[in-house]
Amino acid sequence: MRKIRFILPAILACMLLCGCHGSKESISFVVPESFDESKTYEISFWAKNDTNINQVNVYKKAIADFEAVYPNIRVNLKLYTDYGKIYNDVITNISTDTTPNVCITYPDHIATYITGDNVVVPLDGLLKDARYGLSGSEVRFEGPSNEEMVPEFMKEGIIGGTHYALPYMRSTEATYINKDFVEKLGYEVPDVLTWDFIFEVSEAAMAKDSQGNFLVNGQKVMIPFIYKSTDNMMISMLKQLDAPYSDENGDILIFNDQTRDILKQISEHAKSRSFSTFKISSYPANFLNAGQCIFAIDSTAGATWMGSQAPLVDIPEEKIVHFETVVRPIPQYDPSYIRMISQGPSLCIFNKEDPQEVLASWLFAQYLVTNDVQISYAKTEGYVPVSKKAMESEEYQEYLAKAGSDDNEHYSIKIDASKLLIEHTADSFVTPVFNGSASLRDAAGSLIESTCKAVRRNEVIDDSFIDDLYSDTSSLYHLDQTSASKGKRDLGPLPVTSKALLGVLALTWIFIGAYYLRIYLKQSKS
Repeated sequence: MRKIRFILPAILACMLLCGCHGSKESISFVVPESFDESKTYEISFWAKNDTNINQVNVYKKAIADFEAVYPNIRVNLKLYTDYGKIYNDVITNISTDTTPNVCITYPDHIATYITGDNVVVPLDGLLKDARYGLSGSEVRFEGPSNEEMVPEFMKEGIIGGTHYALPYMRSTEATYINKDFVEKLGYEVPDVLTWDFIFEVSEAAMAKDSQGNFLVNGQKVMIPFIYKSTDNMMISMLKQLDAPYSDENGDILIFNDQTRDILKQISEHAKSRSFSTFKISSYPANFLNAGQCIFAIDSTAGATWMGSQAPLVDIPEEKIVHFETVVRPIPQYDPSYIRMISQGPSLCIFNKEDPQEVLASWLFAQYLVTNDVQISYAKTEGYVPVSKKAMESEEYQEYLAKAGSDDNEHYSIKIDASKLLIEHTADSFVTPVFNGSASLRDAAGSLIESTCKAVRRNEVIDDSFIDDLYSDTSSLYHLDQTSASKGKRDLGPLPVTSKALLGVLALTWIFIGAYYLRIYLKQSKS
């Protein structure tokens, strides 16, 4: 019995250690006492740009300036045109331990990366380190401190209570409006749009003359309302209604009655063709600039494509229609309760065997949030710097003040889009991040896309259709594997080691029971 009493607690302890499955504990990164400058480090940096050479030049200058400060660190830049391609390459390279050192990505993607063993470096210790943290004593350049980072943007990098991402740039969505057409239809553009307003004006714009030309523009083509990201459209509409989407535990809550009502509303305007999406029709900016769209919703980061004077356009000059462009927040259900999504690229650092190499990567990531890099990159698009230090700097304030002085760096629509997020930072929101949140985001957009396509096939959008759509979407994006019944996460089958330990525990209790039964029988006989 003394042996059994000794073994039993040990078995229970092993079960606690080995029986927990389906999650990964973050391993804190131990910051080296000092950075070894006697060694040379070669680190890879995977970044994304929208074929904007100005952004590429910002990256190249940042690398050159950083290497001048730290001559023993060489940074190799690899450019992508799509965040999805970065994500796919990272996932592929995790298995071969050939991930980049620093990567521009999204928290939803990082949530998948961290399901591997110690793949991504937790940043909590690095951020607060007195020597090598933000504005640390041993850092050779002037960067923002933790207190000077925008707190709303910093929170986006926290996954499961651990900081895994450093914000790089931030944007939101904006409604780019052909003010001339709105007024021609007899309306005025309000400071805050509502969904009812934007759908009403869009329906009014569908009137045609006897030759089949739209009255508002005199052309054969008019799609009054085009939304670039239907993912964000669905997510934002649910957020404005305080309706369920998902929670921090990874429970999938999107298949609800509010979503059902949203899809029915959208189907009505998809049927009249007053509403469409990027995946169905193409870029909103192209239709807006050709006078074939009134409300184009896209990222503030895409502002340089919007408007008849836009410095970046994808249509021939002869097709451009001149009009006054105004920028507003995305439509709201309640103008007094503004909710708009916060989005934009973040930086994550991948673990390597040599902690000095990780520290070199961290120093470069820090350099990317210095004023020079942040302000230079923000000027290329309608992005906003991630630090109050950069936002409040004289250089950035002067940049904002010069809005409209030219149609390139100071293009008024681009700066108006940036100001939109600056003024509404407190109204911005992010969605919960977990392994599977990227799939849920895709599914949110798919619900709208599938509904619009079904309308074009003359299908009836009723409760039966939506029930089937919910089921099909859940299966297609494997959401039925992300959450289980009663809101509990499906962690998969119990590992073999845990099953073995449970078996040993069961046998132990059987032996204990048999021992006491034997004693009891002996005492009974005596």
